[in-house]
Amino acid sequence: MATKKTKTEEAKVETSVAEDVQAEEKTVEEVAKEKAEMPSGNFKEIIETSLKKTERDGIDDLLDFMEDAGFYTAPCSGGNHLCKEGGLAEHSCNVMFTAEKLSVSLLGGKNITPEIRNSIVIASLLHDLGKIGDYDKPLYIDNTLKSGKPSAAKPYKRNKDLTNVPHAIRSIKLATLFIDLTEDEEWAILTHDGLYDFMKYEIQGHETWLSMLIHWADLWSSKVIEGAGKDEGDENDGK
Repeated sequence: MATKKTKTEEAKVETSVAEDVQAEEKTVEEVAKEKAEMPSGNFKEIIETSLKKTERDGIDDLLDFMEDAGFYTAPCSGGNHLCKEGGLAEHSCNVMFTAEKLSVSLLGGKNITPEIRNSIVIASLLHDLGKIGDYDKPLYIDNTLKSGKPSAAKPYKRNKDLTNVPHAIRSIKLATLFIDLTEDEEWAILTHDGLYDFMKYEIQGHETWLSMLIHWADLWSSKVIEGAGKDEGDENDGK
């Protein structure tokens, strides 16, 4: 039979709830403050600042590589969301900010440790790293029509001179040339496209909090914030 809580017990519960709310509000404010301090529209600086704050060994070398490889000028897709110069960097920032907001709501402000925040930043900003290409070959190249004019509907196409390795796999490969990823970060990057991707059956039943968070943030960013439409005929375009 259920017993009635004493006033002392009820007061403890109310205090605990109030502390949770206060911690969550504090974290929301911190995230908002950090975003406000970031230079608006300067996605390169946002990415560099955020990754450096993780203090992960090798991060400076990774950032040098990203700049040399064209991360900040690359498009995010061939003819879908942010298919423009600089689209990849913009999308990566959108995913990070969305993931940070979701983490406060889903995990609770007081539960977001520095390690958790670092994992969110790293998995968010590096999930599409493989879209820059590899072996000195870009993943996306200009899509020129037979008329000699650039395609307005699909400005870029996949580079056929580059082996068709899924970009999530390539993201992990490139990132780990410079930094160590945790097991959770690696899994989140690998499965960030969720059940829409080639890993569908391997993902089912093996989701983690970070993998779901990055997938939801990625999906929300591409479909809602960036307004991705249907990209017909662009197989494995990465949304």
